[in-house]
Order: sequence, then C-alpha cells, then structure tokens
Amino acid sequence: MLDGVNVALGVSGSIAAVKVVELAHELRRQGARVRAVMSPAATNIVHPWAVDFATDEPVVTEITGSVEHVELCGREGWADVLLLAPATANTAGKVAAAVDDTPVTTCATTALGADVPVVMAPAMHEPMYDHPGVLDALDRLESWGVRFADPRIEEGKAKIAAEEDVVTEIARATTTQSLAGAHVVVTAGATKERIDPIRILTNRASGKTGRAVARALYARGARVTLVQDGPEVPYADVAAVETADEMIAACRRSAATADALVSAAAISDFTADAVDEKIRSGSPLSVELEPTPKLIDSVREAYPGLPIVGFKAETSGDDEATVAEAERIRNRVGLSFVVANDASVMGDDETRVLLVGASETDPEEVVGTKDAVASRIADRLAATLDASASV
Repeated sequence: MLDGVNVALGVSGSIAAVKVVELAHELRRQGARVRAVMSPAATNIVHPWAVDFATDEPVVTEITGSVEHVELCGREGWADVLLLAPATANTAGKVAAAVDDTPVTTCATTALGADVPVVMAPAMHEPMYDHPGVLDALDRLESWGVRFADPRIEEGKAKIAAEEDVVTEIARATTTQSLAGAHVVVTAGATKERIDPIRILTNRASGKTGRAVARALYARGARVTLVQDGPEVPYADVAAVETADEMIAACRRSAATADALVSAAAISDFTADAVDEKIRSGSPLSVELEPTPKLIDSVREAYPGLPIVGFKAETSGDDEATVAEAERIRNRVGLSFVVANDASVMGDDETRVLLVGASETDPEEVVGTKDAVASRIADRLAATLDASASV
C-alpha cells in the first residue's frame, strides 16, 4: 500500500514510543522506506539502536550542521510524508505554535513550511487529549492540512492508533487523489439469513476484499459508505446490516448520493421463513428456502445511470467459463466491470481475480494480496468515473 513512499518518522516521548519498532516494521512491510527522528524524551523510552534496527537507517537524535530537518523534510528533502507517531500533547502544542526545540518539532515546522504532508498519531492520557488547549492545537493543525490517525480511547487513555489505521492515513496523504469528492458505496462480507433465534444460513466470505477495496478508495480521496455485517472502520461510514434484505435496503438508501457502487459482498442467494422459537434438535428437519432478490438488479432499477462494479465467484476453476459468466452478468445489468474469482480463495489473504469489462486488455489478471488487488480495482473505478465525466 506504500510502495516507494519515503516516511520520516518523528518519535516523541509518550510511552507509546515502545510501539514504534513494530510500526516501523509494518511501514516497511507495506513497501515504505523509513528514517526516524527522535526527541530527547523519546530516547529515554526506546533506545535509538532499536529504532535504527527497525528502520535499517541511522536515527536523527539532534540537529547538527548537516541540517537534518531540511535534508529530510525541506522542499527538496527526502521525505514524501512526515509521520509523528506517537505525538504527545506537548509535541502537538509546540508544532501548532511553531516551537522548534527538539528534532521532531523542528522537522514538523520544516515539513509544514515546505508543503510536505504531515500525519499525526496522538497518544496521551485521555484528560490531556480533552484539554481545551490541546484540542485547539489539533484543530489548528487540521486546518493546516495535517491528517490524523485518531487514537483509541481505552482505559482512560488516548492510545496510539492501530498500525493499519496509521498506514491508511499515510496512504491517503501520499496517494494521488483520483477519487477526491466521489462518494462510493461498498458492500463487504457475508449476510446471514435467520432460521430460528439461534441458527442462521451464511457462507465463508470474510469481508476482507470488500474492506480492502473501501480502504483503497479512501486512500484515493473518496468518501466511502461500507455496507456490511462487520466491524467499525476509520476509513468509511459503516452501515451495519445482517440479512440480504437489509443490505439491499441500505445500498438503495446510500446510493441516492453515490457516484458508484462496488458490490463485493457474498450476499445470500436464499433465505428461510424464520420461526420465533428455537427448533429442537434431534429430529429430522426440512427448511424451505426461497431466493433472495439480486442486490445489483435492485440498485440498477432504482438508479439506472449509476456506475456499478460487480463481483462474481465461481467454483469451476475454468477461467474461460468464469469470464463468460462475468460477461453475461455485466451485459445483463449494465455493469462498469466485473471482478471474477475462484471461490476457493474466500478468507485467504492472497487472491487472484480477473477484471472483466469493455477494455481491450480484458480479462485483466490481478494476483497478489487483497490490498494489491483492491488498489487495482480502485484505480480501474477512478478511470471509469473519469471517463464518464468527460463524455
């Protein structure tokens, strides 16, 4: 997600600095190069040697005649983005006031003056995070274009954001905003059809691909509505649903203001007439199943001109048959393109898909992590919306 991105990592003196070694490793796993700058207080919490090891680069612990802040974060500097993680209340206030008394705050002032993107991951005790002066400082920094990986409020503390959330904000700060201003609705995961108050019909879809697509769209500047039976995420407004009918209704509502729909969920094809009491075990049981409405058909009926990306999972293992089925659906519903894959990859981190659309290069094979596949889908959608806008 961060291939080729140069991250200057500013570490200040929160106890959350103990997380910086793993954070640096994760940034590098995502493809970034990392060079760290530490405040004196941070070096009392985590040794610069540990950060040196994590980044595989020398750590800046003081500003010398080599003007490290300019070399890193100046207009012609090395960094594509400055990440302040953890950012203490002290550091946030100093950066907002242009006070440069540590290597970290000096790099921040330089980056802001040079229009280098800045991402901040605050970490402090909750009363400090709620202090009016700290809130004013954060508001001022946001007005200057600083992006935030918001902390997790737990146990009376504003704990540093999860690594995934930090990576997402860096991606948004450094990725071309090809979907800026667009509102995209994304469906993810399985739905559940009730049989009785305990039992359900569902499938093996994890929702990883749909959430990865939502994240990739957010990184490109989109406002994302994620319709799923799944967790809250910081990169999208989540519409919580459970059944196929609830997902269809939520998509029809959300699509009223949408520029596109990406239908990545594995929606139940059948539903049952649920009973109100638990069915007793130990006896033979027959369940009458009825087909559920097709989500893309329902949305297409309500919004004839809406660009829609469909997903099609097959089990044949035959690419030619899979492409033919994807083409059939694309032509029937008028989809922008279809993401076709073998159902055997459900739940896996690695995947292989075929993008089937009107392009002369289709079917386009995309193989890799779900984040990598999601990035290609997001780029393809951005190109589709751009082409539609220019017609």
